Amino acid sequence: MKKILVVVDMQNDFIDGALGTSEAQAIVSKVEKKIRDFDGEIYYTRDTHKENYLETMEGKNLPVKHCIEYTDGWRIKTEIMAASEGKKVIVIDKPTFGSMELIQIIGEEQKDSIESITLIGLCTDICVISNAMNLKTRFWETPIIVDSACCAGVTPQSHNNAIEAMKMCQITII
Repeated sequence: MKKILVVVDMQNDFIDGALGTSEAQAIVSKVEKKIRDFDGEIYYTRDTHKENYLETMEGKNLPVKHCIEYTDGWRIKTEIMAASEGKKVIVIDKPTFGSMELIQIIGEEQKDSIESITLIGLCTDICVISNAMNLKTRFWETPIIVDSACCAGVTPQSHNNAIEAMKMCQITII
């Protein structure tokens, strides 16, 4: 049985760039430690947008250019990537909040051999909750865990709201 860690969107733009927050900056060292200490496979998601971002539905609702492919803001924070050195790592670019590709890759490779899936990262109230709910839908008999100390939301209140919503959907919060 394998354990899986999903590191959601720990990118420069969400930490200290275009959409960065002090709460996101505060979890970086905790995320690094979680990755270093994790015994299992690690999947990174990377929010990925094109230059036409402001013309997309998301761009119209959140008119702040961020995570434009191949820019510094799009890159996963260097220290975060370095924490997974020597481990099996898969990076998945995603154009929206939840990644169907993440579910597909985990499903194809692991199917019945998953002990648990733990999520950490940014933002709790958008991409973490979206991916947690998708994973819970696909792997309903597998423990889906969110380490709330290694997550940050757009605001502390929206982080807490997302944590409570995930609890109601039988996602384990630690």
